[in-house]
Amino acid sequence: MAFRFNFSIDEYDNEADTHDKMDLQLYSPKHKEKSTEKTRKAADAVGDSSPRLGTNNRQDEKPSHKNLCFRVAKEHDIPEDLNKVLENKVMETVSGLYYINMSVVEMTCSGDADEEGIVSKSVSSHSDLIPGVYEGGLKIWECTFDLIDYFSKAEIQFTNKTVLDLGCGAGLLGIVALKGRAEKVHFQDYNSTVIDKITLPNAVANCIRTGSGGDTKTSQPPSKRPKKAEHLPDALTRCRFFSGEWSEVSRLLLSSKKPFSKYDVILTSETIYNPDYYGALHDTLAQLLDKNGRVYLASKEHYFGVGGGIPLFEKFIEERNVFRTSIVKTTDKGLQRCIMEMAFKESS
Repeated sequence: MAFRFNFSIDEYDNEADTHDKMDLQLYSPKHKEKSTEKTRKAADAVGDSSPRLGTNNRQDEKPSHKNLCFRVAKEHDIPEDLNKVLENKVMETVSGLYYINMSVVEMTCSGDADEEGIVSKSVSSHSDLIPGVYEGGLKIWECTFDLIDYFSKAEIQFTNKTVLDLGCGAGLLGIVALKGRAEKVHFQDYNSTVIDKITLPNAVANCIRTGSGGDTKTSQPPSKRPKKAEHLPDALTRCRFFSGEWSEVSRLLLSSKKPFSKYDVILTSETIYNPDYYGALHDTLAQLLDKNGRVYLASKEHYFGVGGGIPLFEKFIEERNVFRTSIVKTTDKGLQRCIMEMAFKESS
């Protein structure tokens, strides 16, 4: 199901959520798989199992790691005029969640609307990964849906928890936590364009739809809304949004004059594709996770060509001797994918 804010939120499509029938654009990439001495398993081409998935470029590309210019961290304010955030946005639904149609964002986000130039660079290079420039936030990667499914089946509780959606992209993981009545949810992505054009609109659309959050099965949005919200929806007041490189965001949070408490839960999906980033990711988790907190990390078993994956990251974590890890779910359909739970070794 798709609908457009075009524009007044006074008149909002009242269609039911049809995520079971998935009238969504599917992405079926075709790639030549590379077989090297380092390859432990042959990779099956990723199928059409998830809506609007990103391509497999993270597996097939060998990024250059020289002269990377990492993004300085900043916090993004929530605009007062929520209508403006959703202006001319085409929304779709999946698993009870609203999300921005990524293709439309790519077509409309140009010039001043994309200060970082990541859309034009991604399109011109035919790449979903440009290290140090663009880290894939314009796509919804399939492991995101593995985590959402796991939260439901494992009955993971977010009530009164502080949650970080790290490398959030569309922010669906954080939105699920918000609907699960998390006390606070923070969203982080490498690129500011992703936060402004995708993450924030997704959060706004879902908060307006469900009010204070909690009812993920509500199929119809309210029929009328004010043209300009004088007060933010309660759920949105519990959100903060950040862009920048992980260590920079960690430094910003820990040095901020605003009250900050470490996270009970950190959620992250498809963020271990590049081994060069493992140190920054590990240290960020170690600095921001509460002593009894949990990390839920979803990843492909291997990212062929890029070099990362679950076994290599597990080895890295073991060598650092800070966290204990366990694989709580494995999906064998297509390229093998896993969900890893992490906690401090000394935690309860």
